[in-house]
Amino acid sequence: MTELNKMETKPLLPLIFNMSLPPLFSMFLQFTYNFVDCIFVSWISEDALTAVSLSFPLTTLMLAFSIGVGVGINVLIARRLGEKDQYGADSVVSHGLILSTAFGIFLNIIILIILRPYFNAFIDDPVIYDLCLQYMFICAFFQVPNMVHIAIQKIIQGTGNMLAPMAFQIAGVVVNFIFDPLLIFGIGPFPEMGIKGAAVSSIMGYSFSMLWAFYVLIFTKQKVKIQTKGFKLDFKIFKDIFSLGMPSFIMNALGAFMVSFANVFLIAYSTTAVAFFGAYFKAQQLVVMTVNGLIQGCIPIMSFNFGAKNKERLQKAFRYGTVIAVIMMGAGALILSVFPVQILKIFMASDAMIELGVPALRIMATSYIFNGFATMVASYMQSVGKIRYSIFINLMRQLIALLACMWAFTRIIGMTGVWVAFPIAEVITCICCLIILKKNPVRF
Repeated sequence: MTELNKMETKPLLPLIFNMSLPPLFSMFLQFTYNFVDCIFVSWISEDALTAVSLSFPLTTLMLAFSIGVGVGINVLIARRLGEKDQYGADSVVSHGLILSTAFGIFLNIIILIILRPYFNAFIDDPVIYDLCLQYMFICAFFQVPNMVHIAIQKIIQGTGNMLAPMAFQIAGVVVNFIFDPLLIFGIGPFPEMGIKGAAVSSIMGYSFSMLWAFYVLIFTKQKVKIQTKGFKLDFKIFKDIFSLGMPSFIMNALGAFMVSFANVFLIAYSTTAVAFFGAYFKAQQLVVMTVNGLIQGCIPIMSFNFGAKNKERLQKAFRYGTVIAVIMMGAGALILSVFPVQILKIFMASDAMIELGVPALRIMATSYIFNGFATMVASYMQSVGKIRYSIFINLMRQLIALLACMWAFTRIIGMTGVWVAFPIAEVITCICCLIILKKNPVRF
């Protein structure tokens, strides 16, 4: 039985685990880049941690573009393979690599242009402002290798091969983890670069992942390949990639905007609140992104069976995925609620940050179980081509309902209103999801 056929025939629960565990681990590793940076940078000073926290919306936005394009490629390849269109799948590979490279260069330039006005809007402290610029002027250059290696990761995952992408993801994280302390603190022959060292080590990790990803795609046996013979640009494929990847982009990009808007509320209270929220968001992302890894495993299965017009397997994959996502998010909420002090101490939290952060972390963790359900519904809608509903769900979760709740509750209960807004917004979104599912049965 081929790897392709397993998405048609293999029992769904084992298939979901088989397809989801490698990308789950990969997504976990993807977000350890900034998490590891934060741990080592927090050993420099709280100002340095605040700088990386304020930079996190930009690095998250850069990653969101990479994931959005990658998932668009993934869904389109899985759908073409489900339709038995090998030529079309190979064409998507070539278009995806062209798009990810060109768009990565464009985003790199845009990030460099907006850095000063962006940080000027949030920061009055000249020390923190300078640290932010030092960090992000270097980090901007990881966009191209990040975008290309994620595109190749999603290309290979779209065929049902989940192990190869995990290997080059692990390699990049290992490089980053090794060089972070060496370059930040100047260990051995390496120069002491401080916060700049964290940025340089991230670029090294992403670049290594990209080179290995190209090797895997070109020199190992895969179900798809780069199309060169008779290749012609088809701008409709670019459009389809953007359209199918837009929900994933929004889901991840809104995290960046959400942090920026939350910082606007929190900076009025203290820089410690900003530093705490940055630290919390890193810990939260490790939970959420592992669940997104589950979803990245489910999306090709649902997309393939939607392309194959197999309604029973499509809906069963959605149900199994939803149950697993809710269980995983519930476990994450339990861990954060039981060990809040230990988690904050990873970031060298001061007594003031711990006093502020422990109750805040427990309040926000209650939103996780609702998060798992809503995210899975959005991914289901994405897989069956109902893009506008997927986008709406993500907008509700992380922008519309959340900001409305922040605005309302901070006026009633002060800074605690920021924390309370998260579970309330997720409950509102879940209600919307139930309505959308009821009114939109899948038809072929």
